[in-house]
Amino acid sequence: MKNRILIDELKNHIDQEVVIGAWVDTRRDQGKMIFFEFRDRTGKVQGVTLPNSAAMEIAKTLRSEWVVAVTGKVNKRPERNVQADKQNGDIELEVLGVEVLNESETPVFDITADTREVGEETRLRHKYLDMRSPRVQNNIRMRAKTAKAIRDFLELEGFIEVETPLLTKSTPEGARDFVVPARLYPGNFYALPQSPQQYKQLLMTGGIEKYFQVAKCLRDEDSRGDRQPEFTQIDLEMSFVDREDVMALNERALIDLVTKLYPEKKIQEIPFPRITYKEAMEKYGNDRPDFRENKEDLNVLAFGWVIDFPFFERTDKSDNPQAEGEWTFTHNPFSAPKPEHMDWLMNRENIGDILTTQYDIILNGYELGGGSIRNHKPERLRKVFEIMGHKPEDIDANFGHMLKAFSLGTPPHGGIAWGFDRLMMLLQNEPNIREVIAFPKTGEGKDPMMDSPSLISDKQLAELNIITKKVEKK
Repeated sequence: MKNRILIDELKNHIDQEVVIGAWVDTRRDQGKMIFFEFRDRTGKVQGVTLPNSAAMEIAKTLRSEWVVAVTGKVNKRPERNVQADKQNGDIELEVLGVEVLNESETPVFDITADTREVGEETRLRHKYLDMRSPRVQNNIRMRAKTAKAIRDFLELEGFIEVETPLLTKSTPEGARDFVVPARLYPGNFYALPQSPQQYKQLLMTGGIEKYFQVAKCLRDEDSRGDRQPEFTQIDLEMSFVDREDVMALNERALIDLVTKLYPEKKIQEIPFPRITYKEAMEKYGNDRPDFRENKEDLNVLAFGWVIDFPFFERTDKSDNPQAEGEWTFTHNPFSAPKPEHMDWLMNRENIGDILTTQYDIILNGYELGGGSIRNHKPERLRKVFEIMGHKPEDIDANFGHMLKAFSLGTPPHGGIAWGFDRLMMLLQNEPNIREVIAFPKTGEGKDPMMDSPSLISDKQLAELNIITKKVEKK
């Protein structure tokens, strides 16, 4: 819009005629005068249509959530009407003319209130309305600022951002994959990445040395408050490092972030306290203890580290009937054991006692992220899969690309991934990650707004060489 002035800039245009583009937030008709709150992405300002104004007739027609271009004069408020604690509380916009850019039906819920009181299904079906509310709007904007702050920090540390593929190979090292049929290769499928784990390690083989990415990850698993089928990680990997290097960098990054963007919050303890997995289970009964001394204070951030996790645990056949052997990994098959336990790994001795270089960063009782130093030699990675019961031919079929890369001069490396949605949930004092995602799914993994997942046409199925069978509804 030509010559448009943003609402937070109006204070710089006292006694001037301006044009704003905005939504009608609220309207109060007092007969001779009509008062409005106009809203754009930068905030709100009070507008007033005075008696005998040429704009009065059109002002009478305006309703909440109409989109308008308003021509007006920026006036100082009389001293008795100043609201010092309110944005633009010392000015108002005298409405001289209005162009209606788009009308709005009556919204299905009150956007000016806290929409958490509205049923979640209704909010998600009309998410574009929900995000107009002040709280959700602020969540989305703070998410963008946080991502930028993290990028800025890592770039100053010498990291470069690299995008990794969304169409990849299905490999049996984590949760269920979402799979995508490959039309040009009938009967074959891509997998959507559960994380960039393999790619980021291959970047270390490629000499990138310091990589990061704000990465989309997709896992076909049951949803809950702090999980979604698709979610975002702050993912990074570093070459020529040990565990202390990675943990120290992440502490600095989190401290820098909180200091710059959340100065009202207090980090309870610096350096972050550390506890072993064994100590955490014995003292707290879980591996993500809440270190807060006062759990009622929303502005306390109790970061901490959990270290020295067991590498392997006994396979629960009832939970995973497809498991190949009696052992499975606890976190990540690409992790390296602690150096003093490397011989146990290679000799397949004391398997249950092998500790890994895994480290989890926790915050206020949530696992914020996890990482490890990796096995960067092929014989070591192969041994992990052998312990898990994988046959040699299956190891080569599923992970041969990794083994080949590690045989070609891959340096020692390690990294971490933070759950970015979970971090934002905690920083914004929200109850679940859906409140900090622009277009989230329900707790059951559905998108009411787009009505997905949904059926596709018979023509599409035929092109993909897929035949579906009817499933009776339970």
